Amino acid sequence: MSVAENSTNQEGGSSRIGTYLAAHLREYGLLFALIAIMAFFQVVTGGTLLKPINLTNLLLQNSYIIIMALGMLIVIVAGHIDLSVGSVMGFVGALAAVMVVNWDMSIGVTMVTCVIMGAVIGGAQGYWIAYWKIPSFIVTLAGMLVFRGLSLWLLEGQSVGPFPREFQVIATGFVPDILPGGDAMKELVGARNFNMLALATGLIAAFWVVWSGLRQRASNKAYGIEDEPRAFFAARTAIIAFALIFILYKLATFRGLPNVLLTMGVLTIIYAFITERTVLGRRVYALGGNEKAAKLSGIKTERLTFLAFVNMGALAAIAGLVFAARLNTATPKAGFALELDVIAAVFIGGASMSGGVGKIVGAVVGAFLMGVLNNGMSIMGIGIDYQQMIKGLVLLAAVIFDVYNKKKG
Repeated sequence: MSVAENSTNQEGGSSRIGTYLAAHLREYGLLFALIAIMAFFQVVTGGTLLKPINLTNLLLQNSYIIIMALGMLIVIVAGHIDLSVGSVMGFVGALAAVMVVNWDMSIGVTMVTCVIMGAVIGGAQGYWIAYWKIPSFIVTLAGMLVFRGLSLWLLEGQSVGPFPREFQVIATGFVPDILPGGDAMKELVGARNFNMLALATGLIAAFWVVWSGLRQRASNKAYGIEDEPRAFFAARTAIIAFALIFILYKLATFRGLPNVLLTMGVLTIIYAFITERTVLGRRVYALGGNEKAAKLSGIKTERLTFLAFVNMGALAAIAGLVFAARLNTATPKAGFALELDVIAAVFIGGASMSGGVGKIVGAVVGAFLMGVLNNGMSIMGIGIDYQQMIKGLVLLAAVIFDVYNKKKG
């Protein structure tokens, strides 16, 4: 190959990489931002951020935000918003407390009833939005006030608790280690405990990330779809795989897999599959992209909008159960302003204000980014006043970045 041809290939490759990076700047930027923020707080906190006990607390503290972010992403992708999720979460937690503590009902019946109640609440709001075309902002703002008031009424202005231990394990329990070899690893790494199931989960998750990435690249190549440059794919996959193994190794040296991590992981996989691999998911994106065009193409937009809010209500109920179990009590102020954290996580994760754009993984990463900010600033002793200002600026920067990219495109 001549020097001129080699130079042309290098320039073409550089141009392709530059074009791809520009087109996917939000996706890579979010990943690198999370890494940079974690590295920063790891240094300034003297290594506290990534200690096993703090990583476990980080997961527990943000579990209900992540669960609700999954539903909020679908609502926002569909072109709507839900301001009531924090109040619905608090109301469901209050209902669970009254049923378990005051009425002495079984935990299984309570959980099923609460999830159904959340779905009914979501459906009641979705009905007015979908079939009466009342703006979701107004309907869910009304819902936020209504369910905040209902929580006060149901609890009679007082906290109700504590919950039985069987209920608390929803949020504070850990998956038992069913694999052998923990004692040997404990001596090898010099830890008090070692959970082989957690380490095995990390290795399996990392292998799945690599395998699914390679499979997707092979599929794209077979169909002639342009894929990301090999260097970007290798770097992104290696970072994610290493992060999964590292975090789950850290958890293995403490108490293993929290129950809420299993819940979040299963829900994330399910919703990622639905949004990326199913007809239903594609219809949600079509609805948010252009509702009139979606309706003309045969999509039942009203029913899809209704189901998006039913789903959001059910996930808010699950988050309410987790939140109440973690606090071991239900309070009238539970869930206050949490809807703002949920919405911020989704927008920071790459969702567009105008709908039709966003990914489940992005929402989860956005929620973790907000969680790391909260956790890191708390460890540093930064006041809640500065924390709120910094979070607000991060959200504003994410939205400005989204608008800039659209104008540039």
